[in-house]
Amino acid sequence: MRSFRDLPEMDFLRSEKMSCVQLIIPAETAHRAITYLGELGIIQFKDLNADKSPFQRTFVNQVKRCAEMSRKLRFFKDQISKAGVLSSGHPPMQNNIDLEELESQLAEHETELLEMNANSEKLRQTYNELLEFKLVVQKAGGFLVSAQSHTSAEETELDENIYAKEDYGENACLLEKEMQPQPPSTAGLRFISGIICKPNALRFERMLFRATRGNMLFKQSPADVKVMDTVSTEMVEKTIFVVFFSGEQARSKILKICEAFGANCYPVPEDITKQRQITREVVSRLSELDATLDAGLRHRNQALSSIGFHLQQWTLMVRREKAVYDKLNMLNFDVTKKCLVGEGWCPFSAKPQIQEALQRATFDSNSQVGTIFHVMDAFESPPTYFRTNRLTNAYQEIVDAYGVARYQEANPAVYSIITFPFLFAVMFGDWGHGICLLLGAFLLIGREKKLGSQKLGSFMEMAFGGRYVILLMAIFSIYCGLIYNEFFSVPFHIFGPSAYRCRDPTCSDAHTVGLVKVQEPYPFGVDPSWRGSRSELPFLNSLKMKMSILFGVAQMNLGIMLSYFNAKIFGSSLDIRYQFVPQMIFLNSLFGYLALLIVIKWCTGSQADLYHVMIYMFLSPTDDLGENQLFWGQRPFQIILLLLAIVAVPWMLFPKPFILRKLHSERFQGRTYGILGTSEGDLDIEPDSARQKHEEFNFGEVFVHQMIHSIEFVLGAVSNTASYLRLWALSLAHSELSTVFYEKLLLLAWGYNNIVIRIVGLTVFAFATAFVLLMMESLSALLHALRLHWVEFQNKFYHGDGYKFIPFSFSLLTDEDD
Repeated sequence: MRSFRDLPEMDFLRSEKMSCVQLIIPAETAHRAITYLGELGIIQFKDLNADKSPFQRTFVNQVKRCAEMSRKLRFFKDQISKAGVLSSGHPPMQNNIDLEELESQLAEHETELLEMNANSEKLRQTYNELLEFKLVVQKAGGFLVSAQSHTSAEETELDENIYAKEDYGENACLLEKEMQPQPPSTAGLRFISGIICKPNALRFERMLFRATRGNMLFKQSPADVKVMDTVSTEMVEKTIFVVFFSGEQARSKILKICEAFGANCYPVPEDITKQRQITREVVSRLSELDATLDAGLRHRNQALSSIGFHLQQWTLMVRREKAVYDKLNMLNFDVTKKCLVGEGWCPFSAKPQIQEALQRATFDSNSQVGTIFHVMDAFESPPTYFRTNRLTNAYQEIVDAYGVARYQEANPAVYSIITFPFLFAVMFGDWGHGICLLLGAFLLIGREKKLGSQKLGSFMEMAFGGRYVILLMAIFSIYCGLIYNEFFSVPFHIFGPSAYRCRDPTCSDAHTVGLVKVQEPYPFGVDPSWRGSRSELPFLNSLKMKMSILFGVAQMNLGIMLSYFNAKIFGSSLDIRYQFVPQMIFLNSLFGYLALLIVIKWCTGSQADLYHVMIYMFLSPTDDLGENQLFWGQRPFQIILLLLAIVAVPWMLFPKPFILRKLHSERFQGRTYGILGTSEGDLDIEPDSARQKHEEFNFGEVFVHQMIHSIEFVLGAVSNTASYLRLWALSLAHSELSTVFYEKLLLLAWGYNNIVIRIVGLTVFAFATAFVLLMMESLSALLHALRLHWVEFQNKFYHGDGYKFIPFSFSLLTDEDD
């Protein structure tokens, strides 16, 4: 017996006992003390400066510096990611580096990187302009040469017939002026060449045509290579163009349109020799710039690699420093005594560890004054803290999604570890599908370390977080599938031969002839001979429906019993006498009695109609039961249960509000007294005794609240029991849908003597099973099991109005905290 007394308390059944503590830390020790507490991660600080803005706090400048360093580190990370630089090896730990030295290093690296980026951008822009200039010279020069050769072939005819006329200069159109053999400067014909993005070329041409009223000639040709766009900095396809026009006014319009469309214009000489000379110079200049850009890129990558070598360590250091100063800003700063005063919550069992960390901080800081640590009284309710592991954490998260448990309230996650996967399996019972889930759970658990260090998608992250939930759901699904005797809807003689045979020894069709019992019942689960018989559906419907009611009544009784233990923990005898007792009486007088009748009918093999029994229990309780009588004295027993259920309703409703009003009036008339706590040592005996502020008593509000609670329980007892019938409905739907897939896909395809049809049928059956049954049906069963726990089970005892214990811990810091 002594060994059992030495066992630690089961913290998971109820939240850990918490202590409200106060810290008085000397200023020279504060930073190191908070750092050691952050490494320990077992104390949650209160914000004693909640009335101050972030800019009015003591360490706001240090927080700003850390935020600025975090910005620089994010800038380095983005630059490394864009450059695709990978750092090799692990950086050496720089224990001697302080925040000021790190700040100067980051500033130097940022200045160097910004300068390199600016120089690289200028060189890249120059390279891009020269590349565009080369393309324009090559393409536009071709346009000019073709135009000049076309002009020389027709100049004789034009001289004789058109140019000799006196009024030619006034009436000639732009195309005729272009074909005139005179130089463009003397004839008034000009051109502008440039380059534009290919998607804008058509709109650009239309705009030029409208602006010049058609008095222009537009020629274009696609560039041979992609060119970087100056706006989006992406490689895009571009088009080289040449616009021939006449007049200074048209030139001004064309240049404005080029600017609006983001087209870059470049001058191109008409002389072929000059064009070739310019091309050679541009190509030479491009090769020099290319070599310069490559050298600059190598130098930049070396700098980024050097930064990336220490980036993770620097990020962790800055993140920790920022978290420390954020917590220091939550403490009160006493200027006269040169100390900081903080308050917080910690588990009762963690106080020795905190004291040891504070003593170590005092020693390492060479402080002459130690840190004062003592337990204090608190008016507010303590936070809720459960110690979880990899298995229980997922179930605790499921419960916390509904609401965090009130301090010292019974934890539903303890019971959900078994009841949640079991109720899921009742709806998903098929040991073939359960094996598929089990393989998926083993895959997630086997790759736990690898997947835990990666960033997963939303669906995979949810599946990985609930890998142990899936494991238990798979195990229970195999168990329930063996009870239902279903393997992808196919029954098997696993536990021996069937207890039934055909009525006629020569028969071969059990559907039409029927079955007779010839030996003892099947030892485990449903007899495989029920599958395909005429009475299969009525038998399984009756079995699963009654089984669902039994499970529902059992779980609701468990919830009411947990409300009793909550009342014992909180010392509320009123809740036990006027809430727990009438609730147990009401629920079991009606639906507990129904569950009893189901068990008796199964054990005796009676043919009584339970619907008739329950209905006439209310309508005609004194009538003779006849064939529906299951045991001796059933009629008077039903009358007693009915009277108890009727009495339980006012028992829940009236006594508690009037007793509370009487206690309240006696308290303020001086007829009752409370013990005044004068010493702080009382909390060592009862560390969870938080003094509650007595609010003004309002009898009307209390009575209405009790009336709502009573009506909700009475109506909920009916609706919640009916809600458990979803176990029967979803189990039947899963079984029938699995049967349809097996018979209408697999067996139908297997009936053809064709390998292609069989492979197609098997493939369709596999995909239907995977996506419809294993994914959609499992998700549906998961959501219904979740609903049964949140509503039908937890509303009997669980308030869920607490708040989580979130300790200050460096291990809990994330990228969002930067």
